[in-house]
Amino acid sequence: MDKIDFTGRVAIVTGAGGGLGRLHALGLAARGAKVVVNDLGGAVDGTGGSVTAAQKVVDEIKAAGGEAIVNGASVTDFAAVQAMVQQAIDAWGRVDILVNNAGILRDKSFAKMELDDFRLVVDVHLMGAANCTKAVWAHMVAQKYGRILMTTSSTGLYGNFGQANYGAAKMALVGLMQTLSIEGAKNDIRVNCLAPTAATRMTEGLLPPEVMEAILPETVVPTMLVAVSEQAPTRTIFCAGAGTYEAAHITLTQGVHLGLTPDTPERLLAALGQVTDSQGETVPMSGAEQGTNEVQKALAARR
Repeated sequence: MDKIDFTGRVAIVTGAGGGLGRLHALGLAARGAKVVVNDLGGAVDGTGGSVTAAQKVVDEIKAAGGEAIVNGASVTDFAAVQAMVQQAIDAWGRVDILVNNAGILRDKSFAKMELDDFRLVVDVHLMGAANCTKAVWAHMVAQKYGRILMTTSSTGLYGNFGQANYGAAKMALVGLMQTLSIEGAKNDIRVNCLAPTAATRMTEGLLPPEVMEAILPETVVPTMLVAVSEQAPTRTIFCAGAGTYEAAHITLTQGVHLGLTPDTPERLLAALGQVTDSQGETVPMSGAEQGTNEVQKALAARR
């Protein structure tokens, strides 16, 4: 069995002042990584800011014999994020791992949600991850090694009432991962997603106590360690919670070729069961595979 070891590796974990991010930072440090503990220190809705919580995590890591530095950048501020990456390079000479964990909630039903709250959640989750990834990308290309983890969510993958903004942002991260895993492959930059089910301050009050006890955030950390390890896969959507570990896939059904005639809409409506039939579905390795399937069926129908 391969040992997961981060000795000599440098990691940045965003939103690491508490909850799952704190445990990610501690987990990486316990296995030898030098860690930049980033946290704006705001409330769950993104207001306020202080590095106090992040500094406590740094102190925990150091007390256990590890190496860590604190950073209070907002992931929405690209200049501050660039400075954070430079801080890691100045301290340790490289950045090997990025865990995009920072996030906020502004929950309301879509009918009652202000667009400013929609925009802010997308900005923190999606643009925050994009900012951090962009800031490390060139360094990872130059060293021909990188591991990046996006924190997605079951809300993005499958939906959840009152979280249209959060779900949209979280599913967007899957799309970002899909393309970056392709673009990073030649330089051994592996990009994965993690959909955690964990009791944190972002889930507090939303779930019954017995459920909160089952979904301790500690049970998610092993997935993060695998996803950013030297042995990591790439382009995997990991799901984890309560000690159960799964993977989610975006699949493509075999579909049906109907051609184009005046009554194609009616024939498509009648064939929806066949169109959505999951038997024989595939997991495409690129967006082009959808088009390939469609064209192959069209050409076969002409023969």
